[in-house]
Amino acid sequence: MNGLKFDEAGLLPAIVQDANTKEVLTLAYMNEESLAKTVETRETWFYSRSRKELWHKGETSGNTQKVQEIMYDCDKDALVVKVIPTGPACHIGTVSCFTEKLLEAEEQEVAAATEASFLKELERLIARRDAERPEGSYTTYLFEEGVDKILKKVGEEAAEVIIAAKNRDLNELKWEVSDLFFHVLVLLREQGLPYAEIERNLRERHADKSQNKDFKG
Repeated sequence: MNGLKFDEAGLLPAIVQDANTKEVLTLAYMNEESLAKTVETRETWFYSRSRKELWHKGETSGNTQKVQEIMYDCDKDALVVKVIPTGPACHIGTVSCFTEKLLEAEEQEVAAATEASFLKELERLIARRDAERPEGSYTTYLFEEGVDKILKKVGEEAAEVIIAAKNRDLNELKWEVSDLFFHVLVLLREQGLPYAEIERNLRERHADKSQNKDFKG
């Protein structure tokens, strides 16, 4: 186990994080056996301190977590497990077990953060809709209809962007581009591709300044 330092009870705390949205989902514990099972099956297994037994996340609920990566800290006594969840992480039905606030950010800090990363916040909201599937939600409807419906909507919104641009109607264009961005984020979620990968790809494709270009298509 790469010299991992289990505590006196033979356990390591494991912070489970959504690999796409980076949201912290839960804190659980692993012993050597549950960690080995997690590595072997690529799904999360934990040790229940109250029941004194292993448990496979999603075994009864179906809300399994597909493991993408496991990291340990500099002291080798804690883990971060990055997963793609198939449903809520919490037993009460929420995406994350961490829903209550002890301290809130200042209002101006929230506004600045929202402006800087709204697409990522929207991605997190879409992930919650996918996991929880609340009744009456349009996003729920898209996920339940499946990839063909989502692709159709992406195509429709792209066509409407073209029409708005041809009409030189900036207000219409603003609305249609917003619709397109939303449906593309839904598609990325359905495909299991995080928005962060798109950002990374854009940076990597940024033109070589020596070529005096702006972007490599």
